[in-house]
Amino acid sequence: MTHTLFLAWQEPKSRSWFPIGRLTFDGGQYKFVYINGAQDAQQEHGFQPLHSFPELTKEYTSVELFPLFANRLMRPSRPDYEAYVEWMNIPQHQDDPIAILSRNGGRKATDTFEMFPCPEPDAHGFYHIHFFSHGLRHLPECSVNRIGELQPNEQLYLANEFQNPYDSRALTLCTLDHHILGYCPRYLAADALDLLRENPKLIHVHAERVNPAPTPLQFRLLCNMTAEWPQDFRPFSGREYQPIALDSQLQANAIM
Repeated sequence: MTHTLFLAWQEPKSRSWFPIGRLTFDGGQYKFVYINGAQDAQQEHGFQPLHSFPELTKEYTSVELFPLFANRLMRPSRPDYEAYVEWMNIPQHQDDPIAILSRNGGRKATDTFEMFPCPEPDAHGFYHIHFFSHGLRHLPECSVNRIGELQPNEQLYLANEFQNPYDSRALTLCTLDHHILGYCPRYLAADALDLLRENPKLIHVHAERVNPAPTPLQFRLLCNMTAEWPQDFRPFSGREYQPIALDSQLQANAIM
């Protein structure tokens, strides 16, 4: 089975997010390609290819995880590693690099990149997506306190902030008693919003794990989203997620 992660970049001034690359692992080899979102970021905000991957139209391969991504993992030798894996609720002995990057987003304080997985359906056609609530540092203390009161598997509700001046597709995570507990990650918002408009019963979000203070806020609330997507629907299948290398090859073949 091939696992897929996308790499997103945030432009510092506008704070706009762009998916720029795709990392895959088939159990023996890692591959990285740029996707069309990188060209969009380049045209709109001057995004430059990463030092590790200097050519936009090349496919990069390696039997070891590329340093750009390996540097986003905590060393297992660190004394707080077990607690770190526990925050993400990753089962014992399943803490491989792809699993960790899928949960922690590969975020670092020194850059504006984030990683997220491309979900695959289970045997019943349901997609299960784990994510940490975003934007907690912008919320009042009462919201953070309410997170600490969540019950195991308590249901959360998605609400669209369609008047949000920065992102009209923003989805807040709310409790039944109307506390806002952060935001659904932006990379999920577009697909989730389309499904909610079609049928609100297609998506369910639950609080899977609450990590108490002094756990950093970005790891405070782990959510589990279950989505029943139509058979003809594929997440992250838009043009911006398609590989540039593939597009270039198709164009070359057409010319020949």
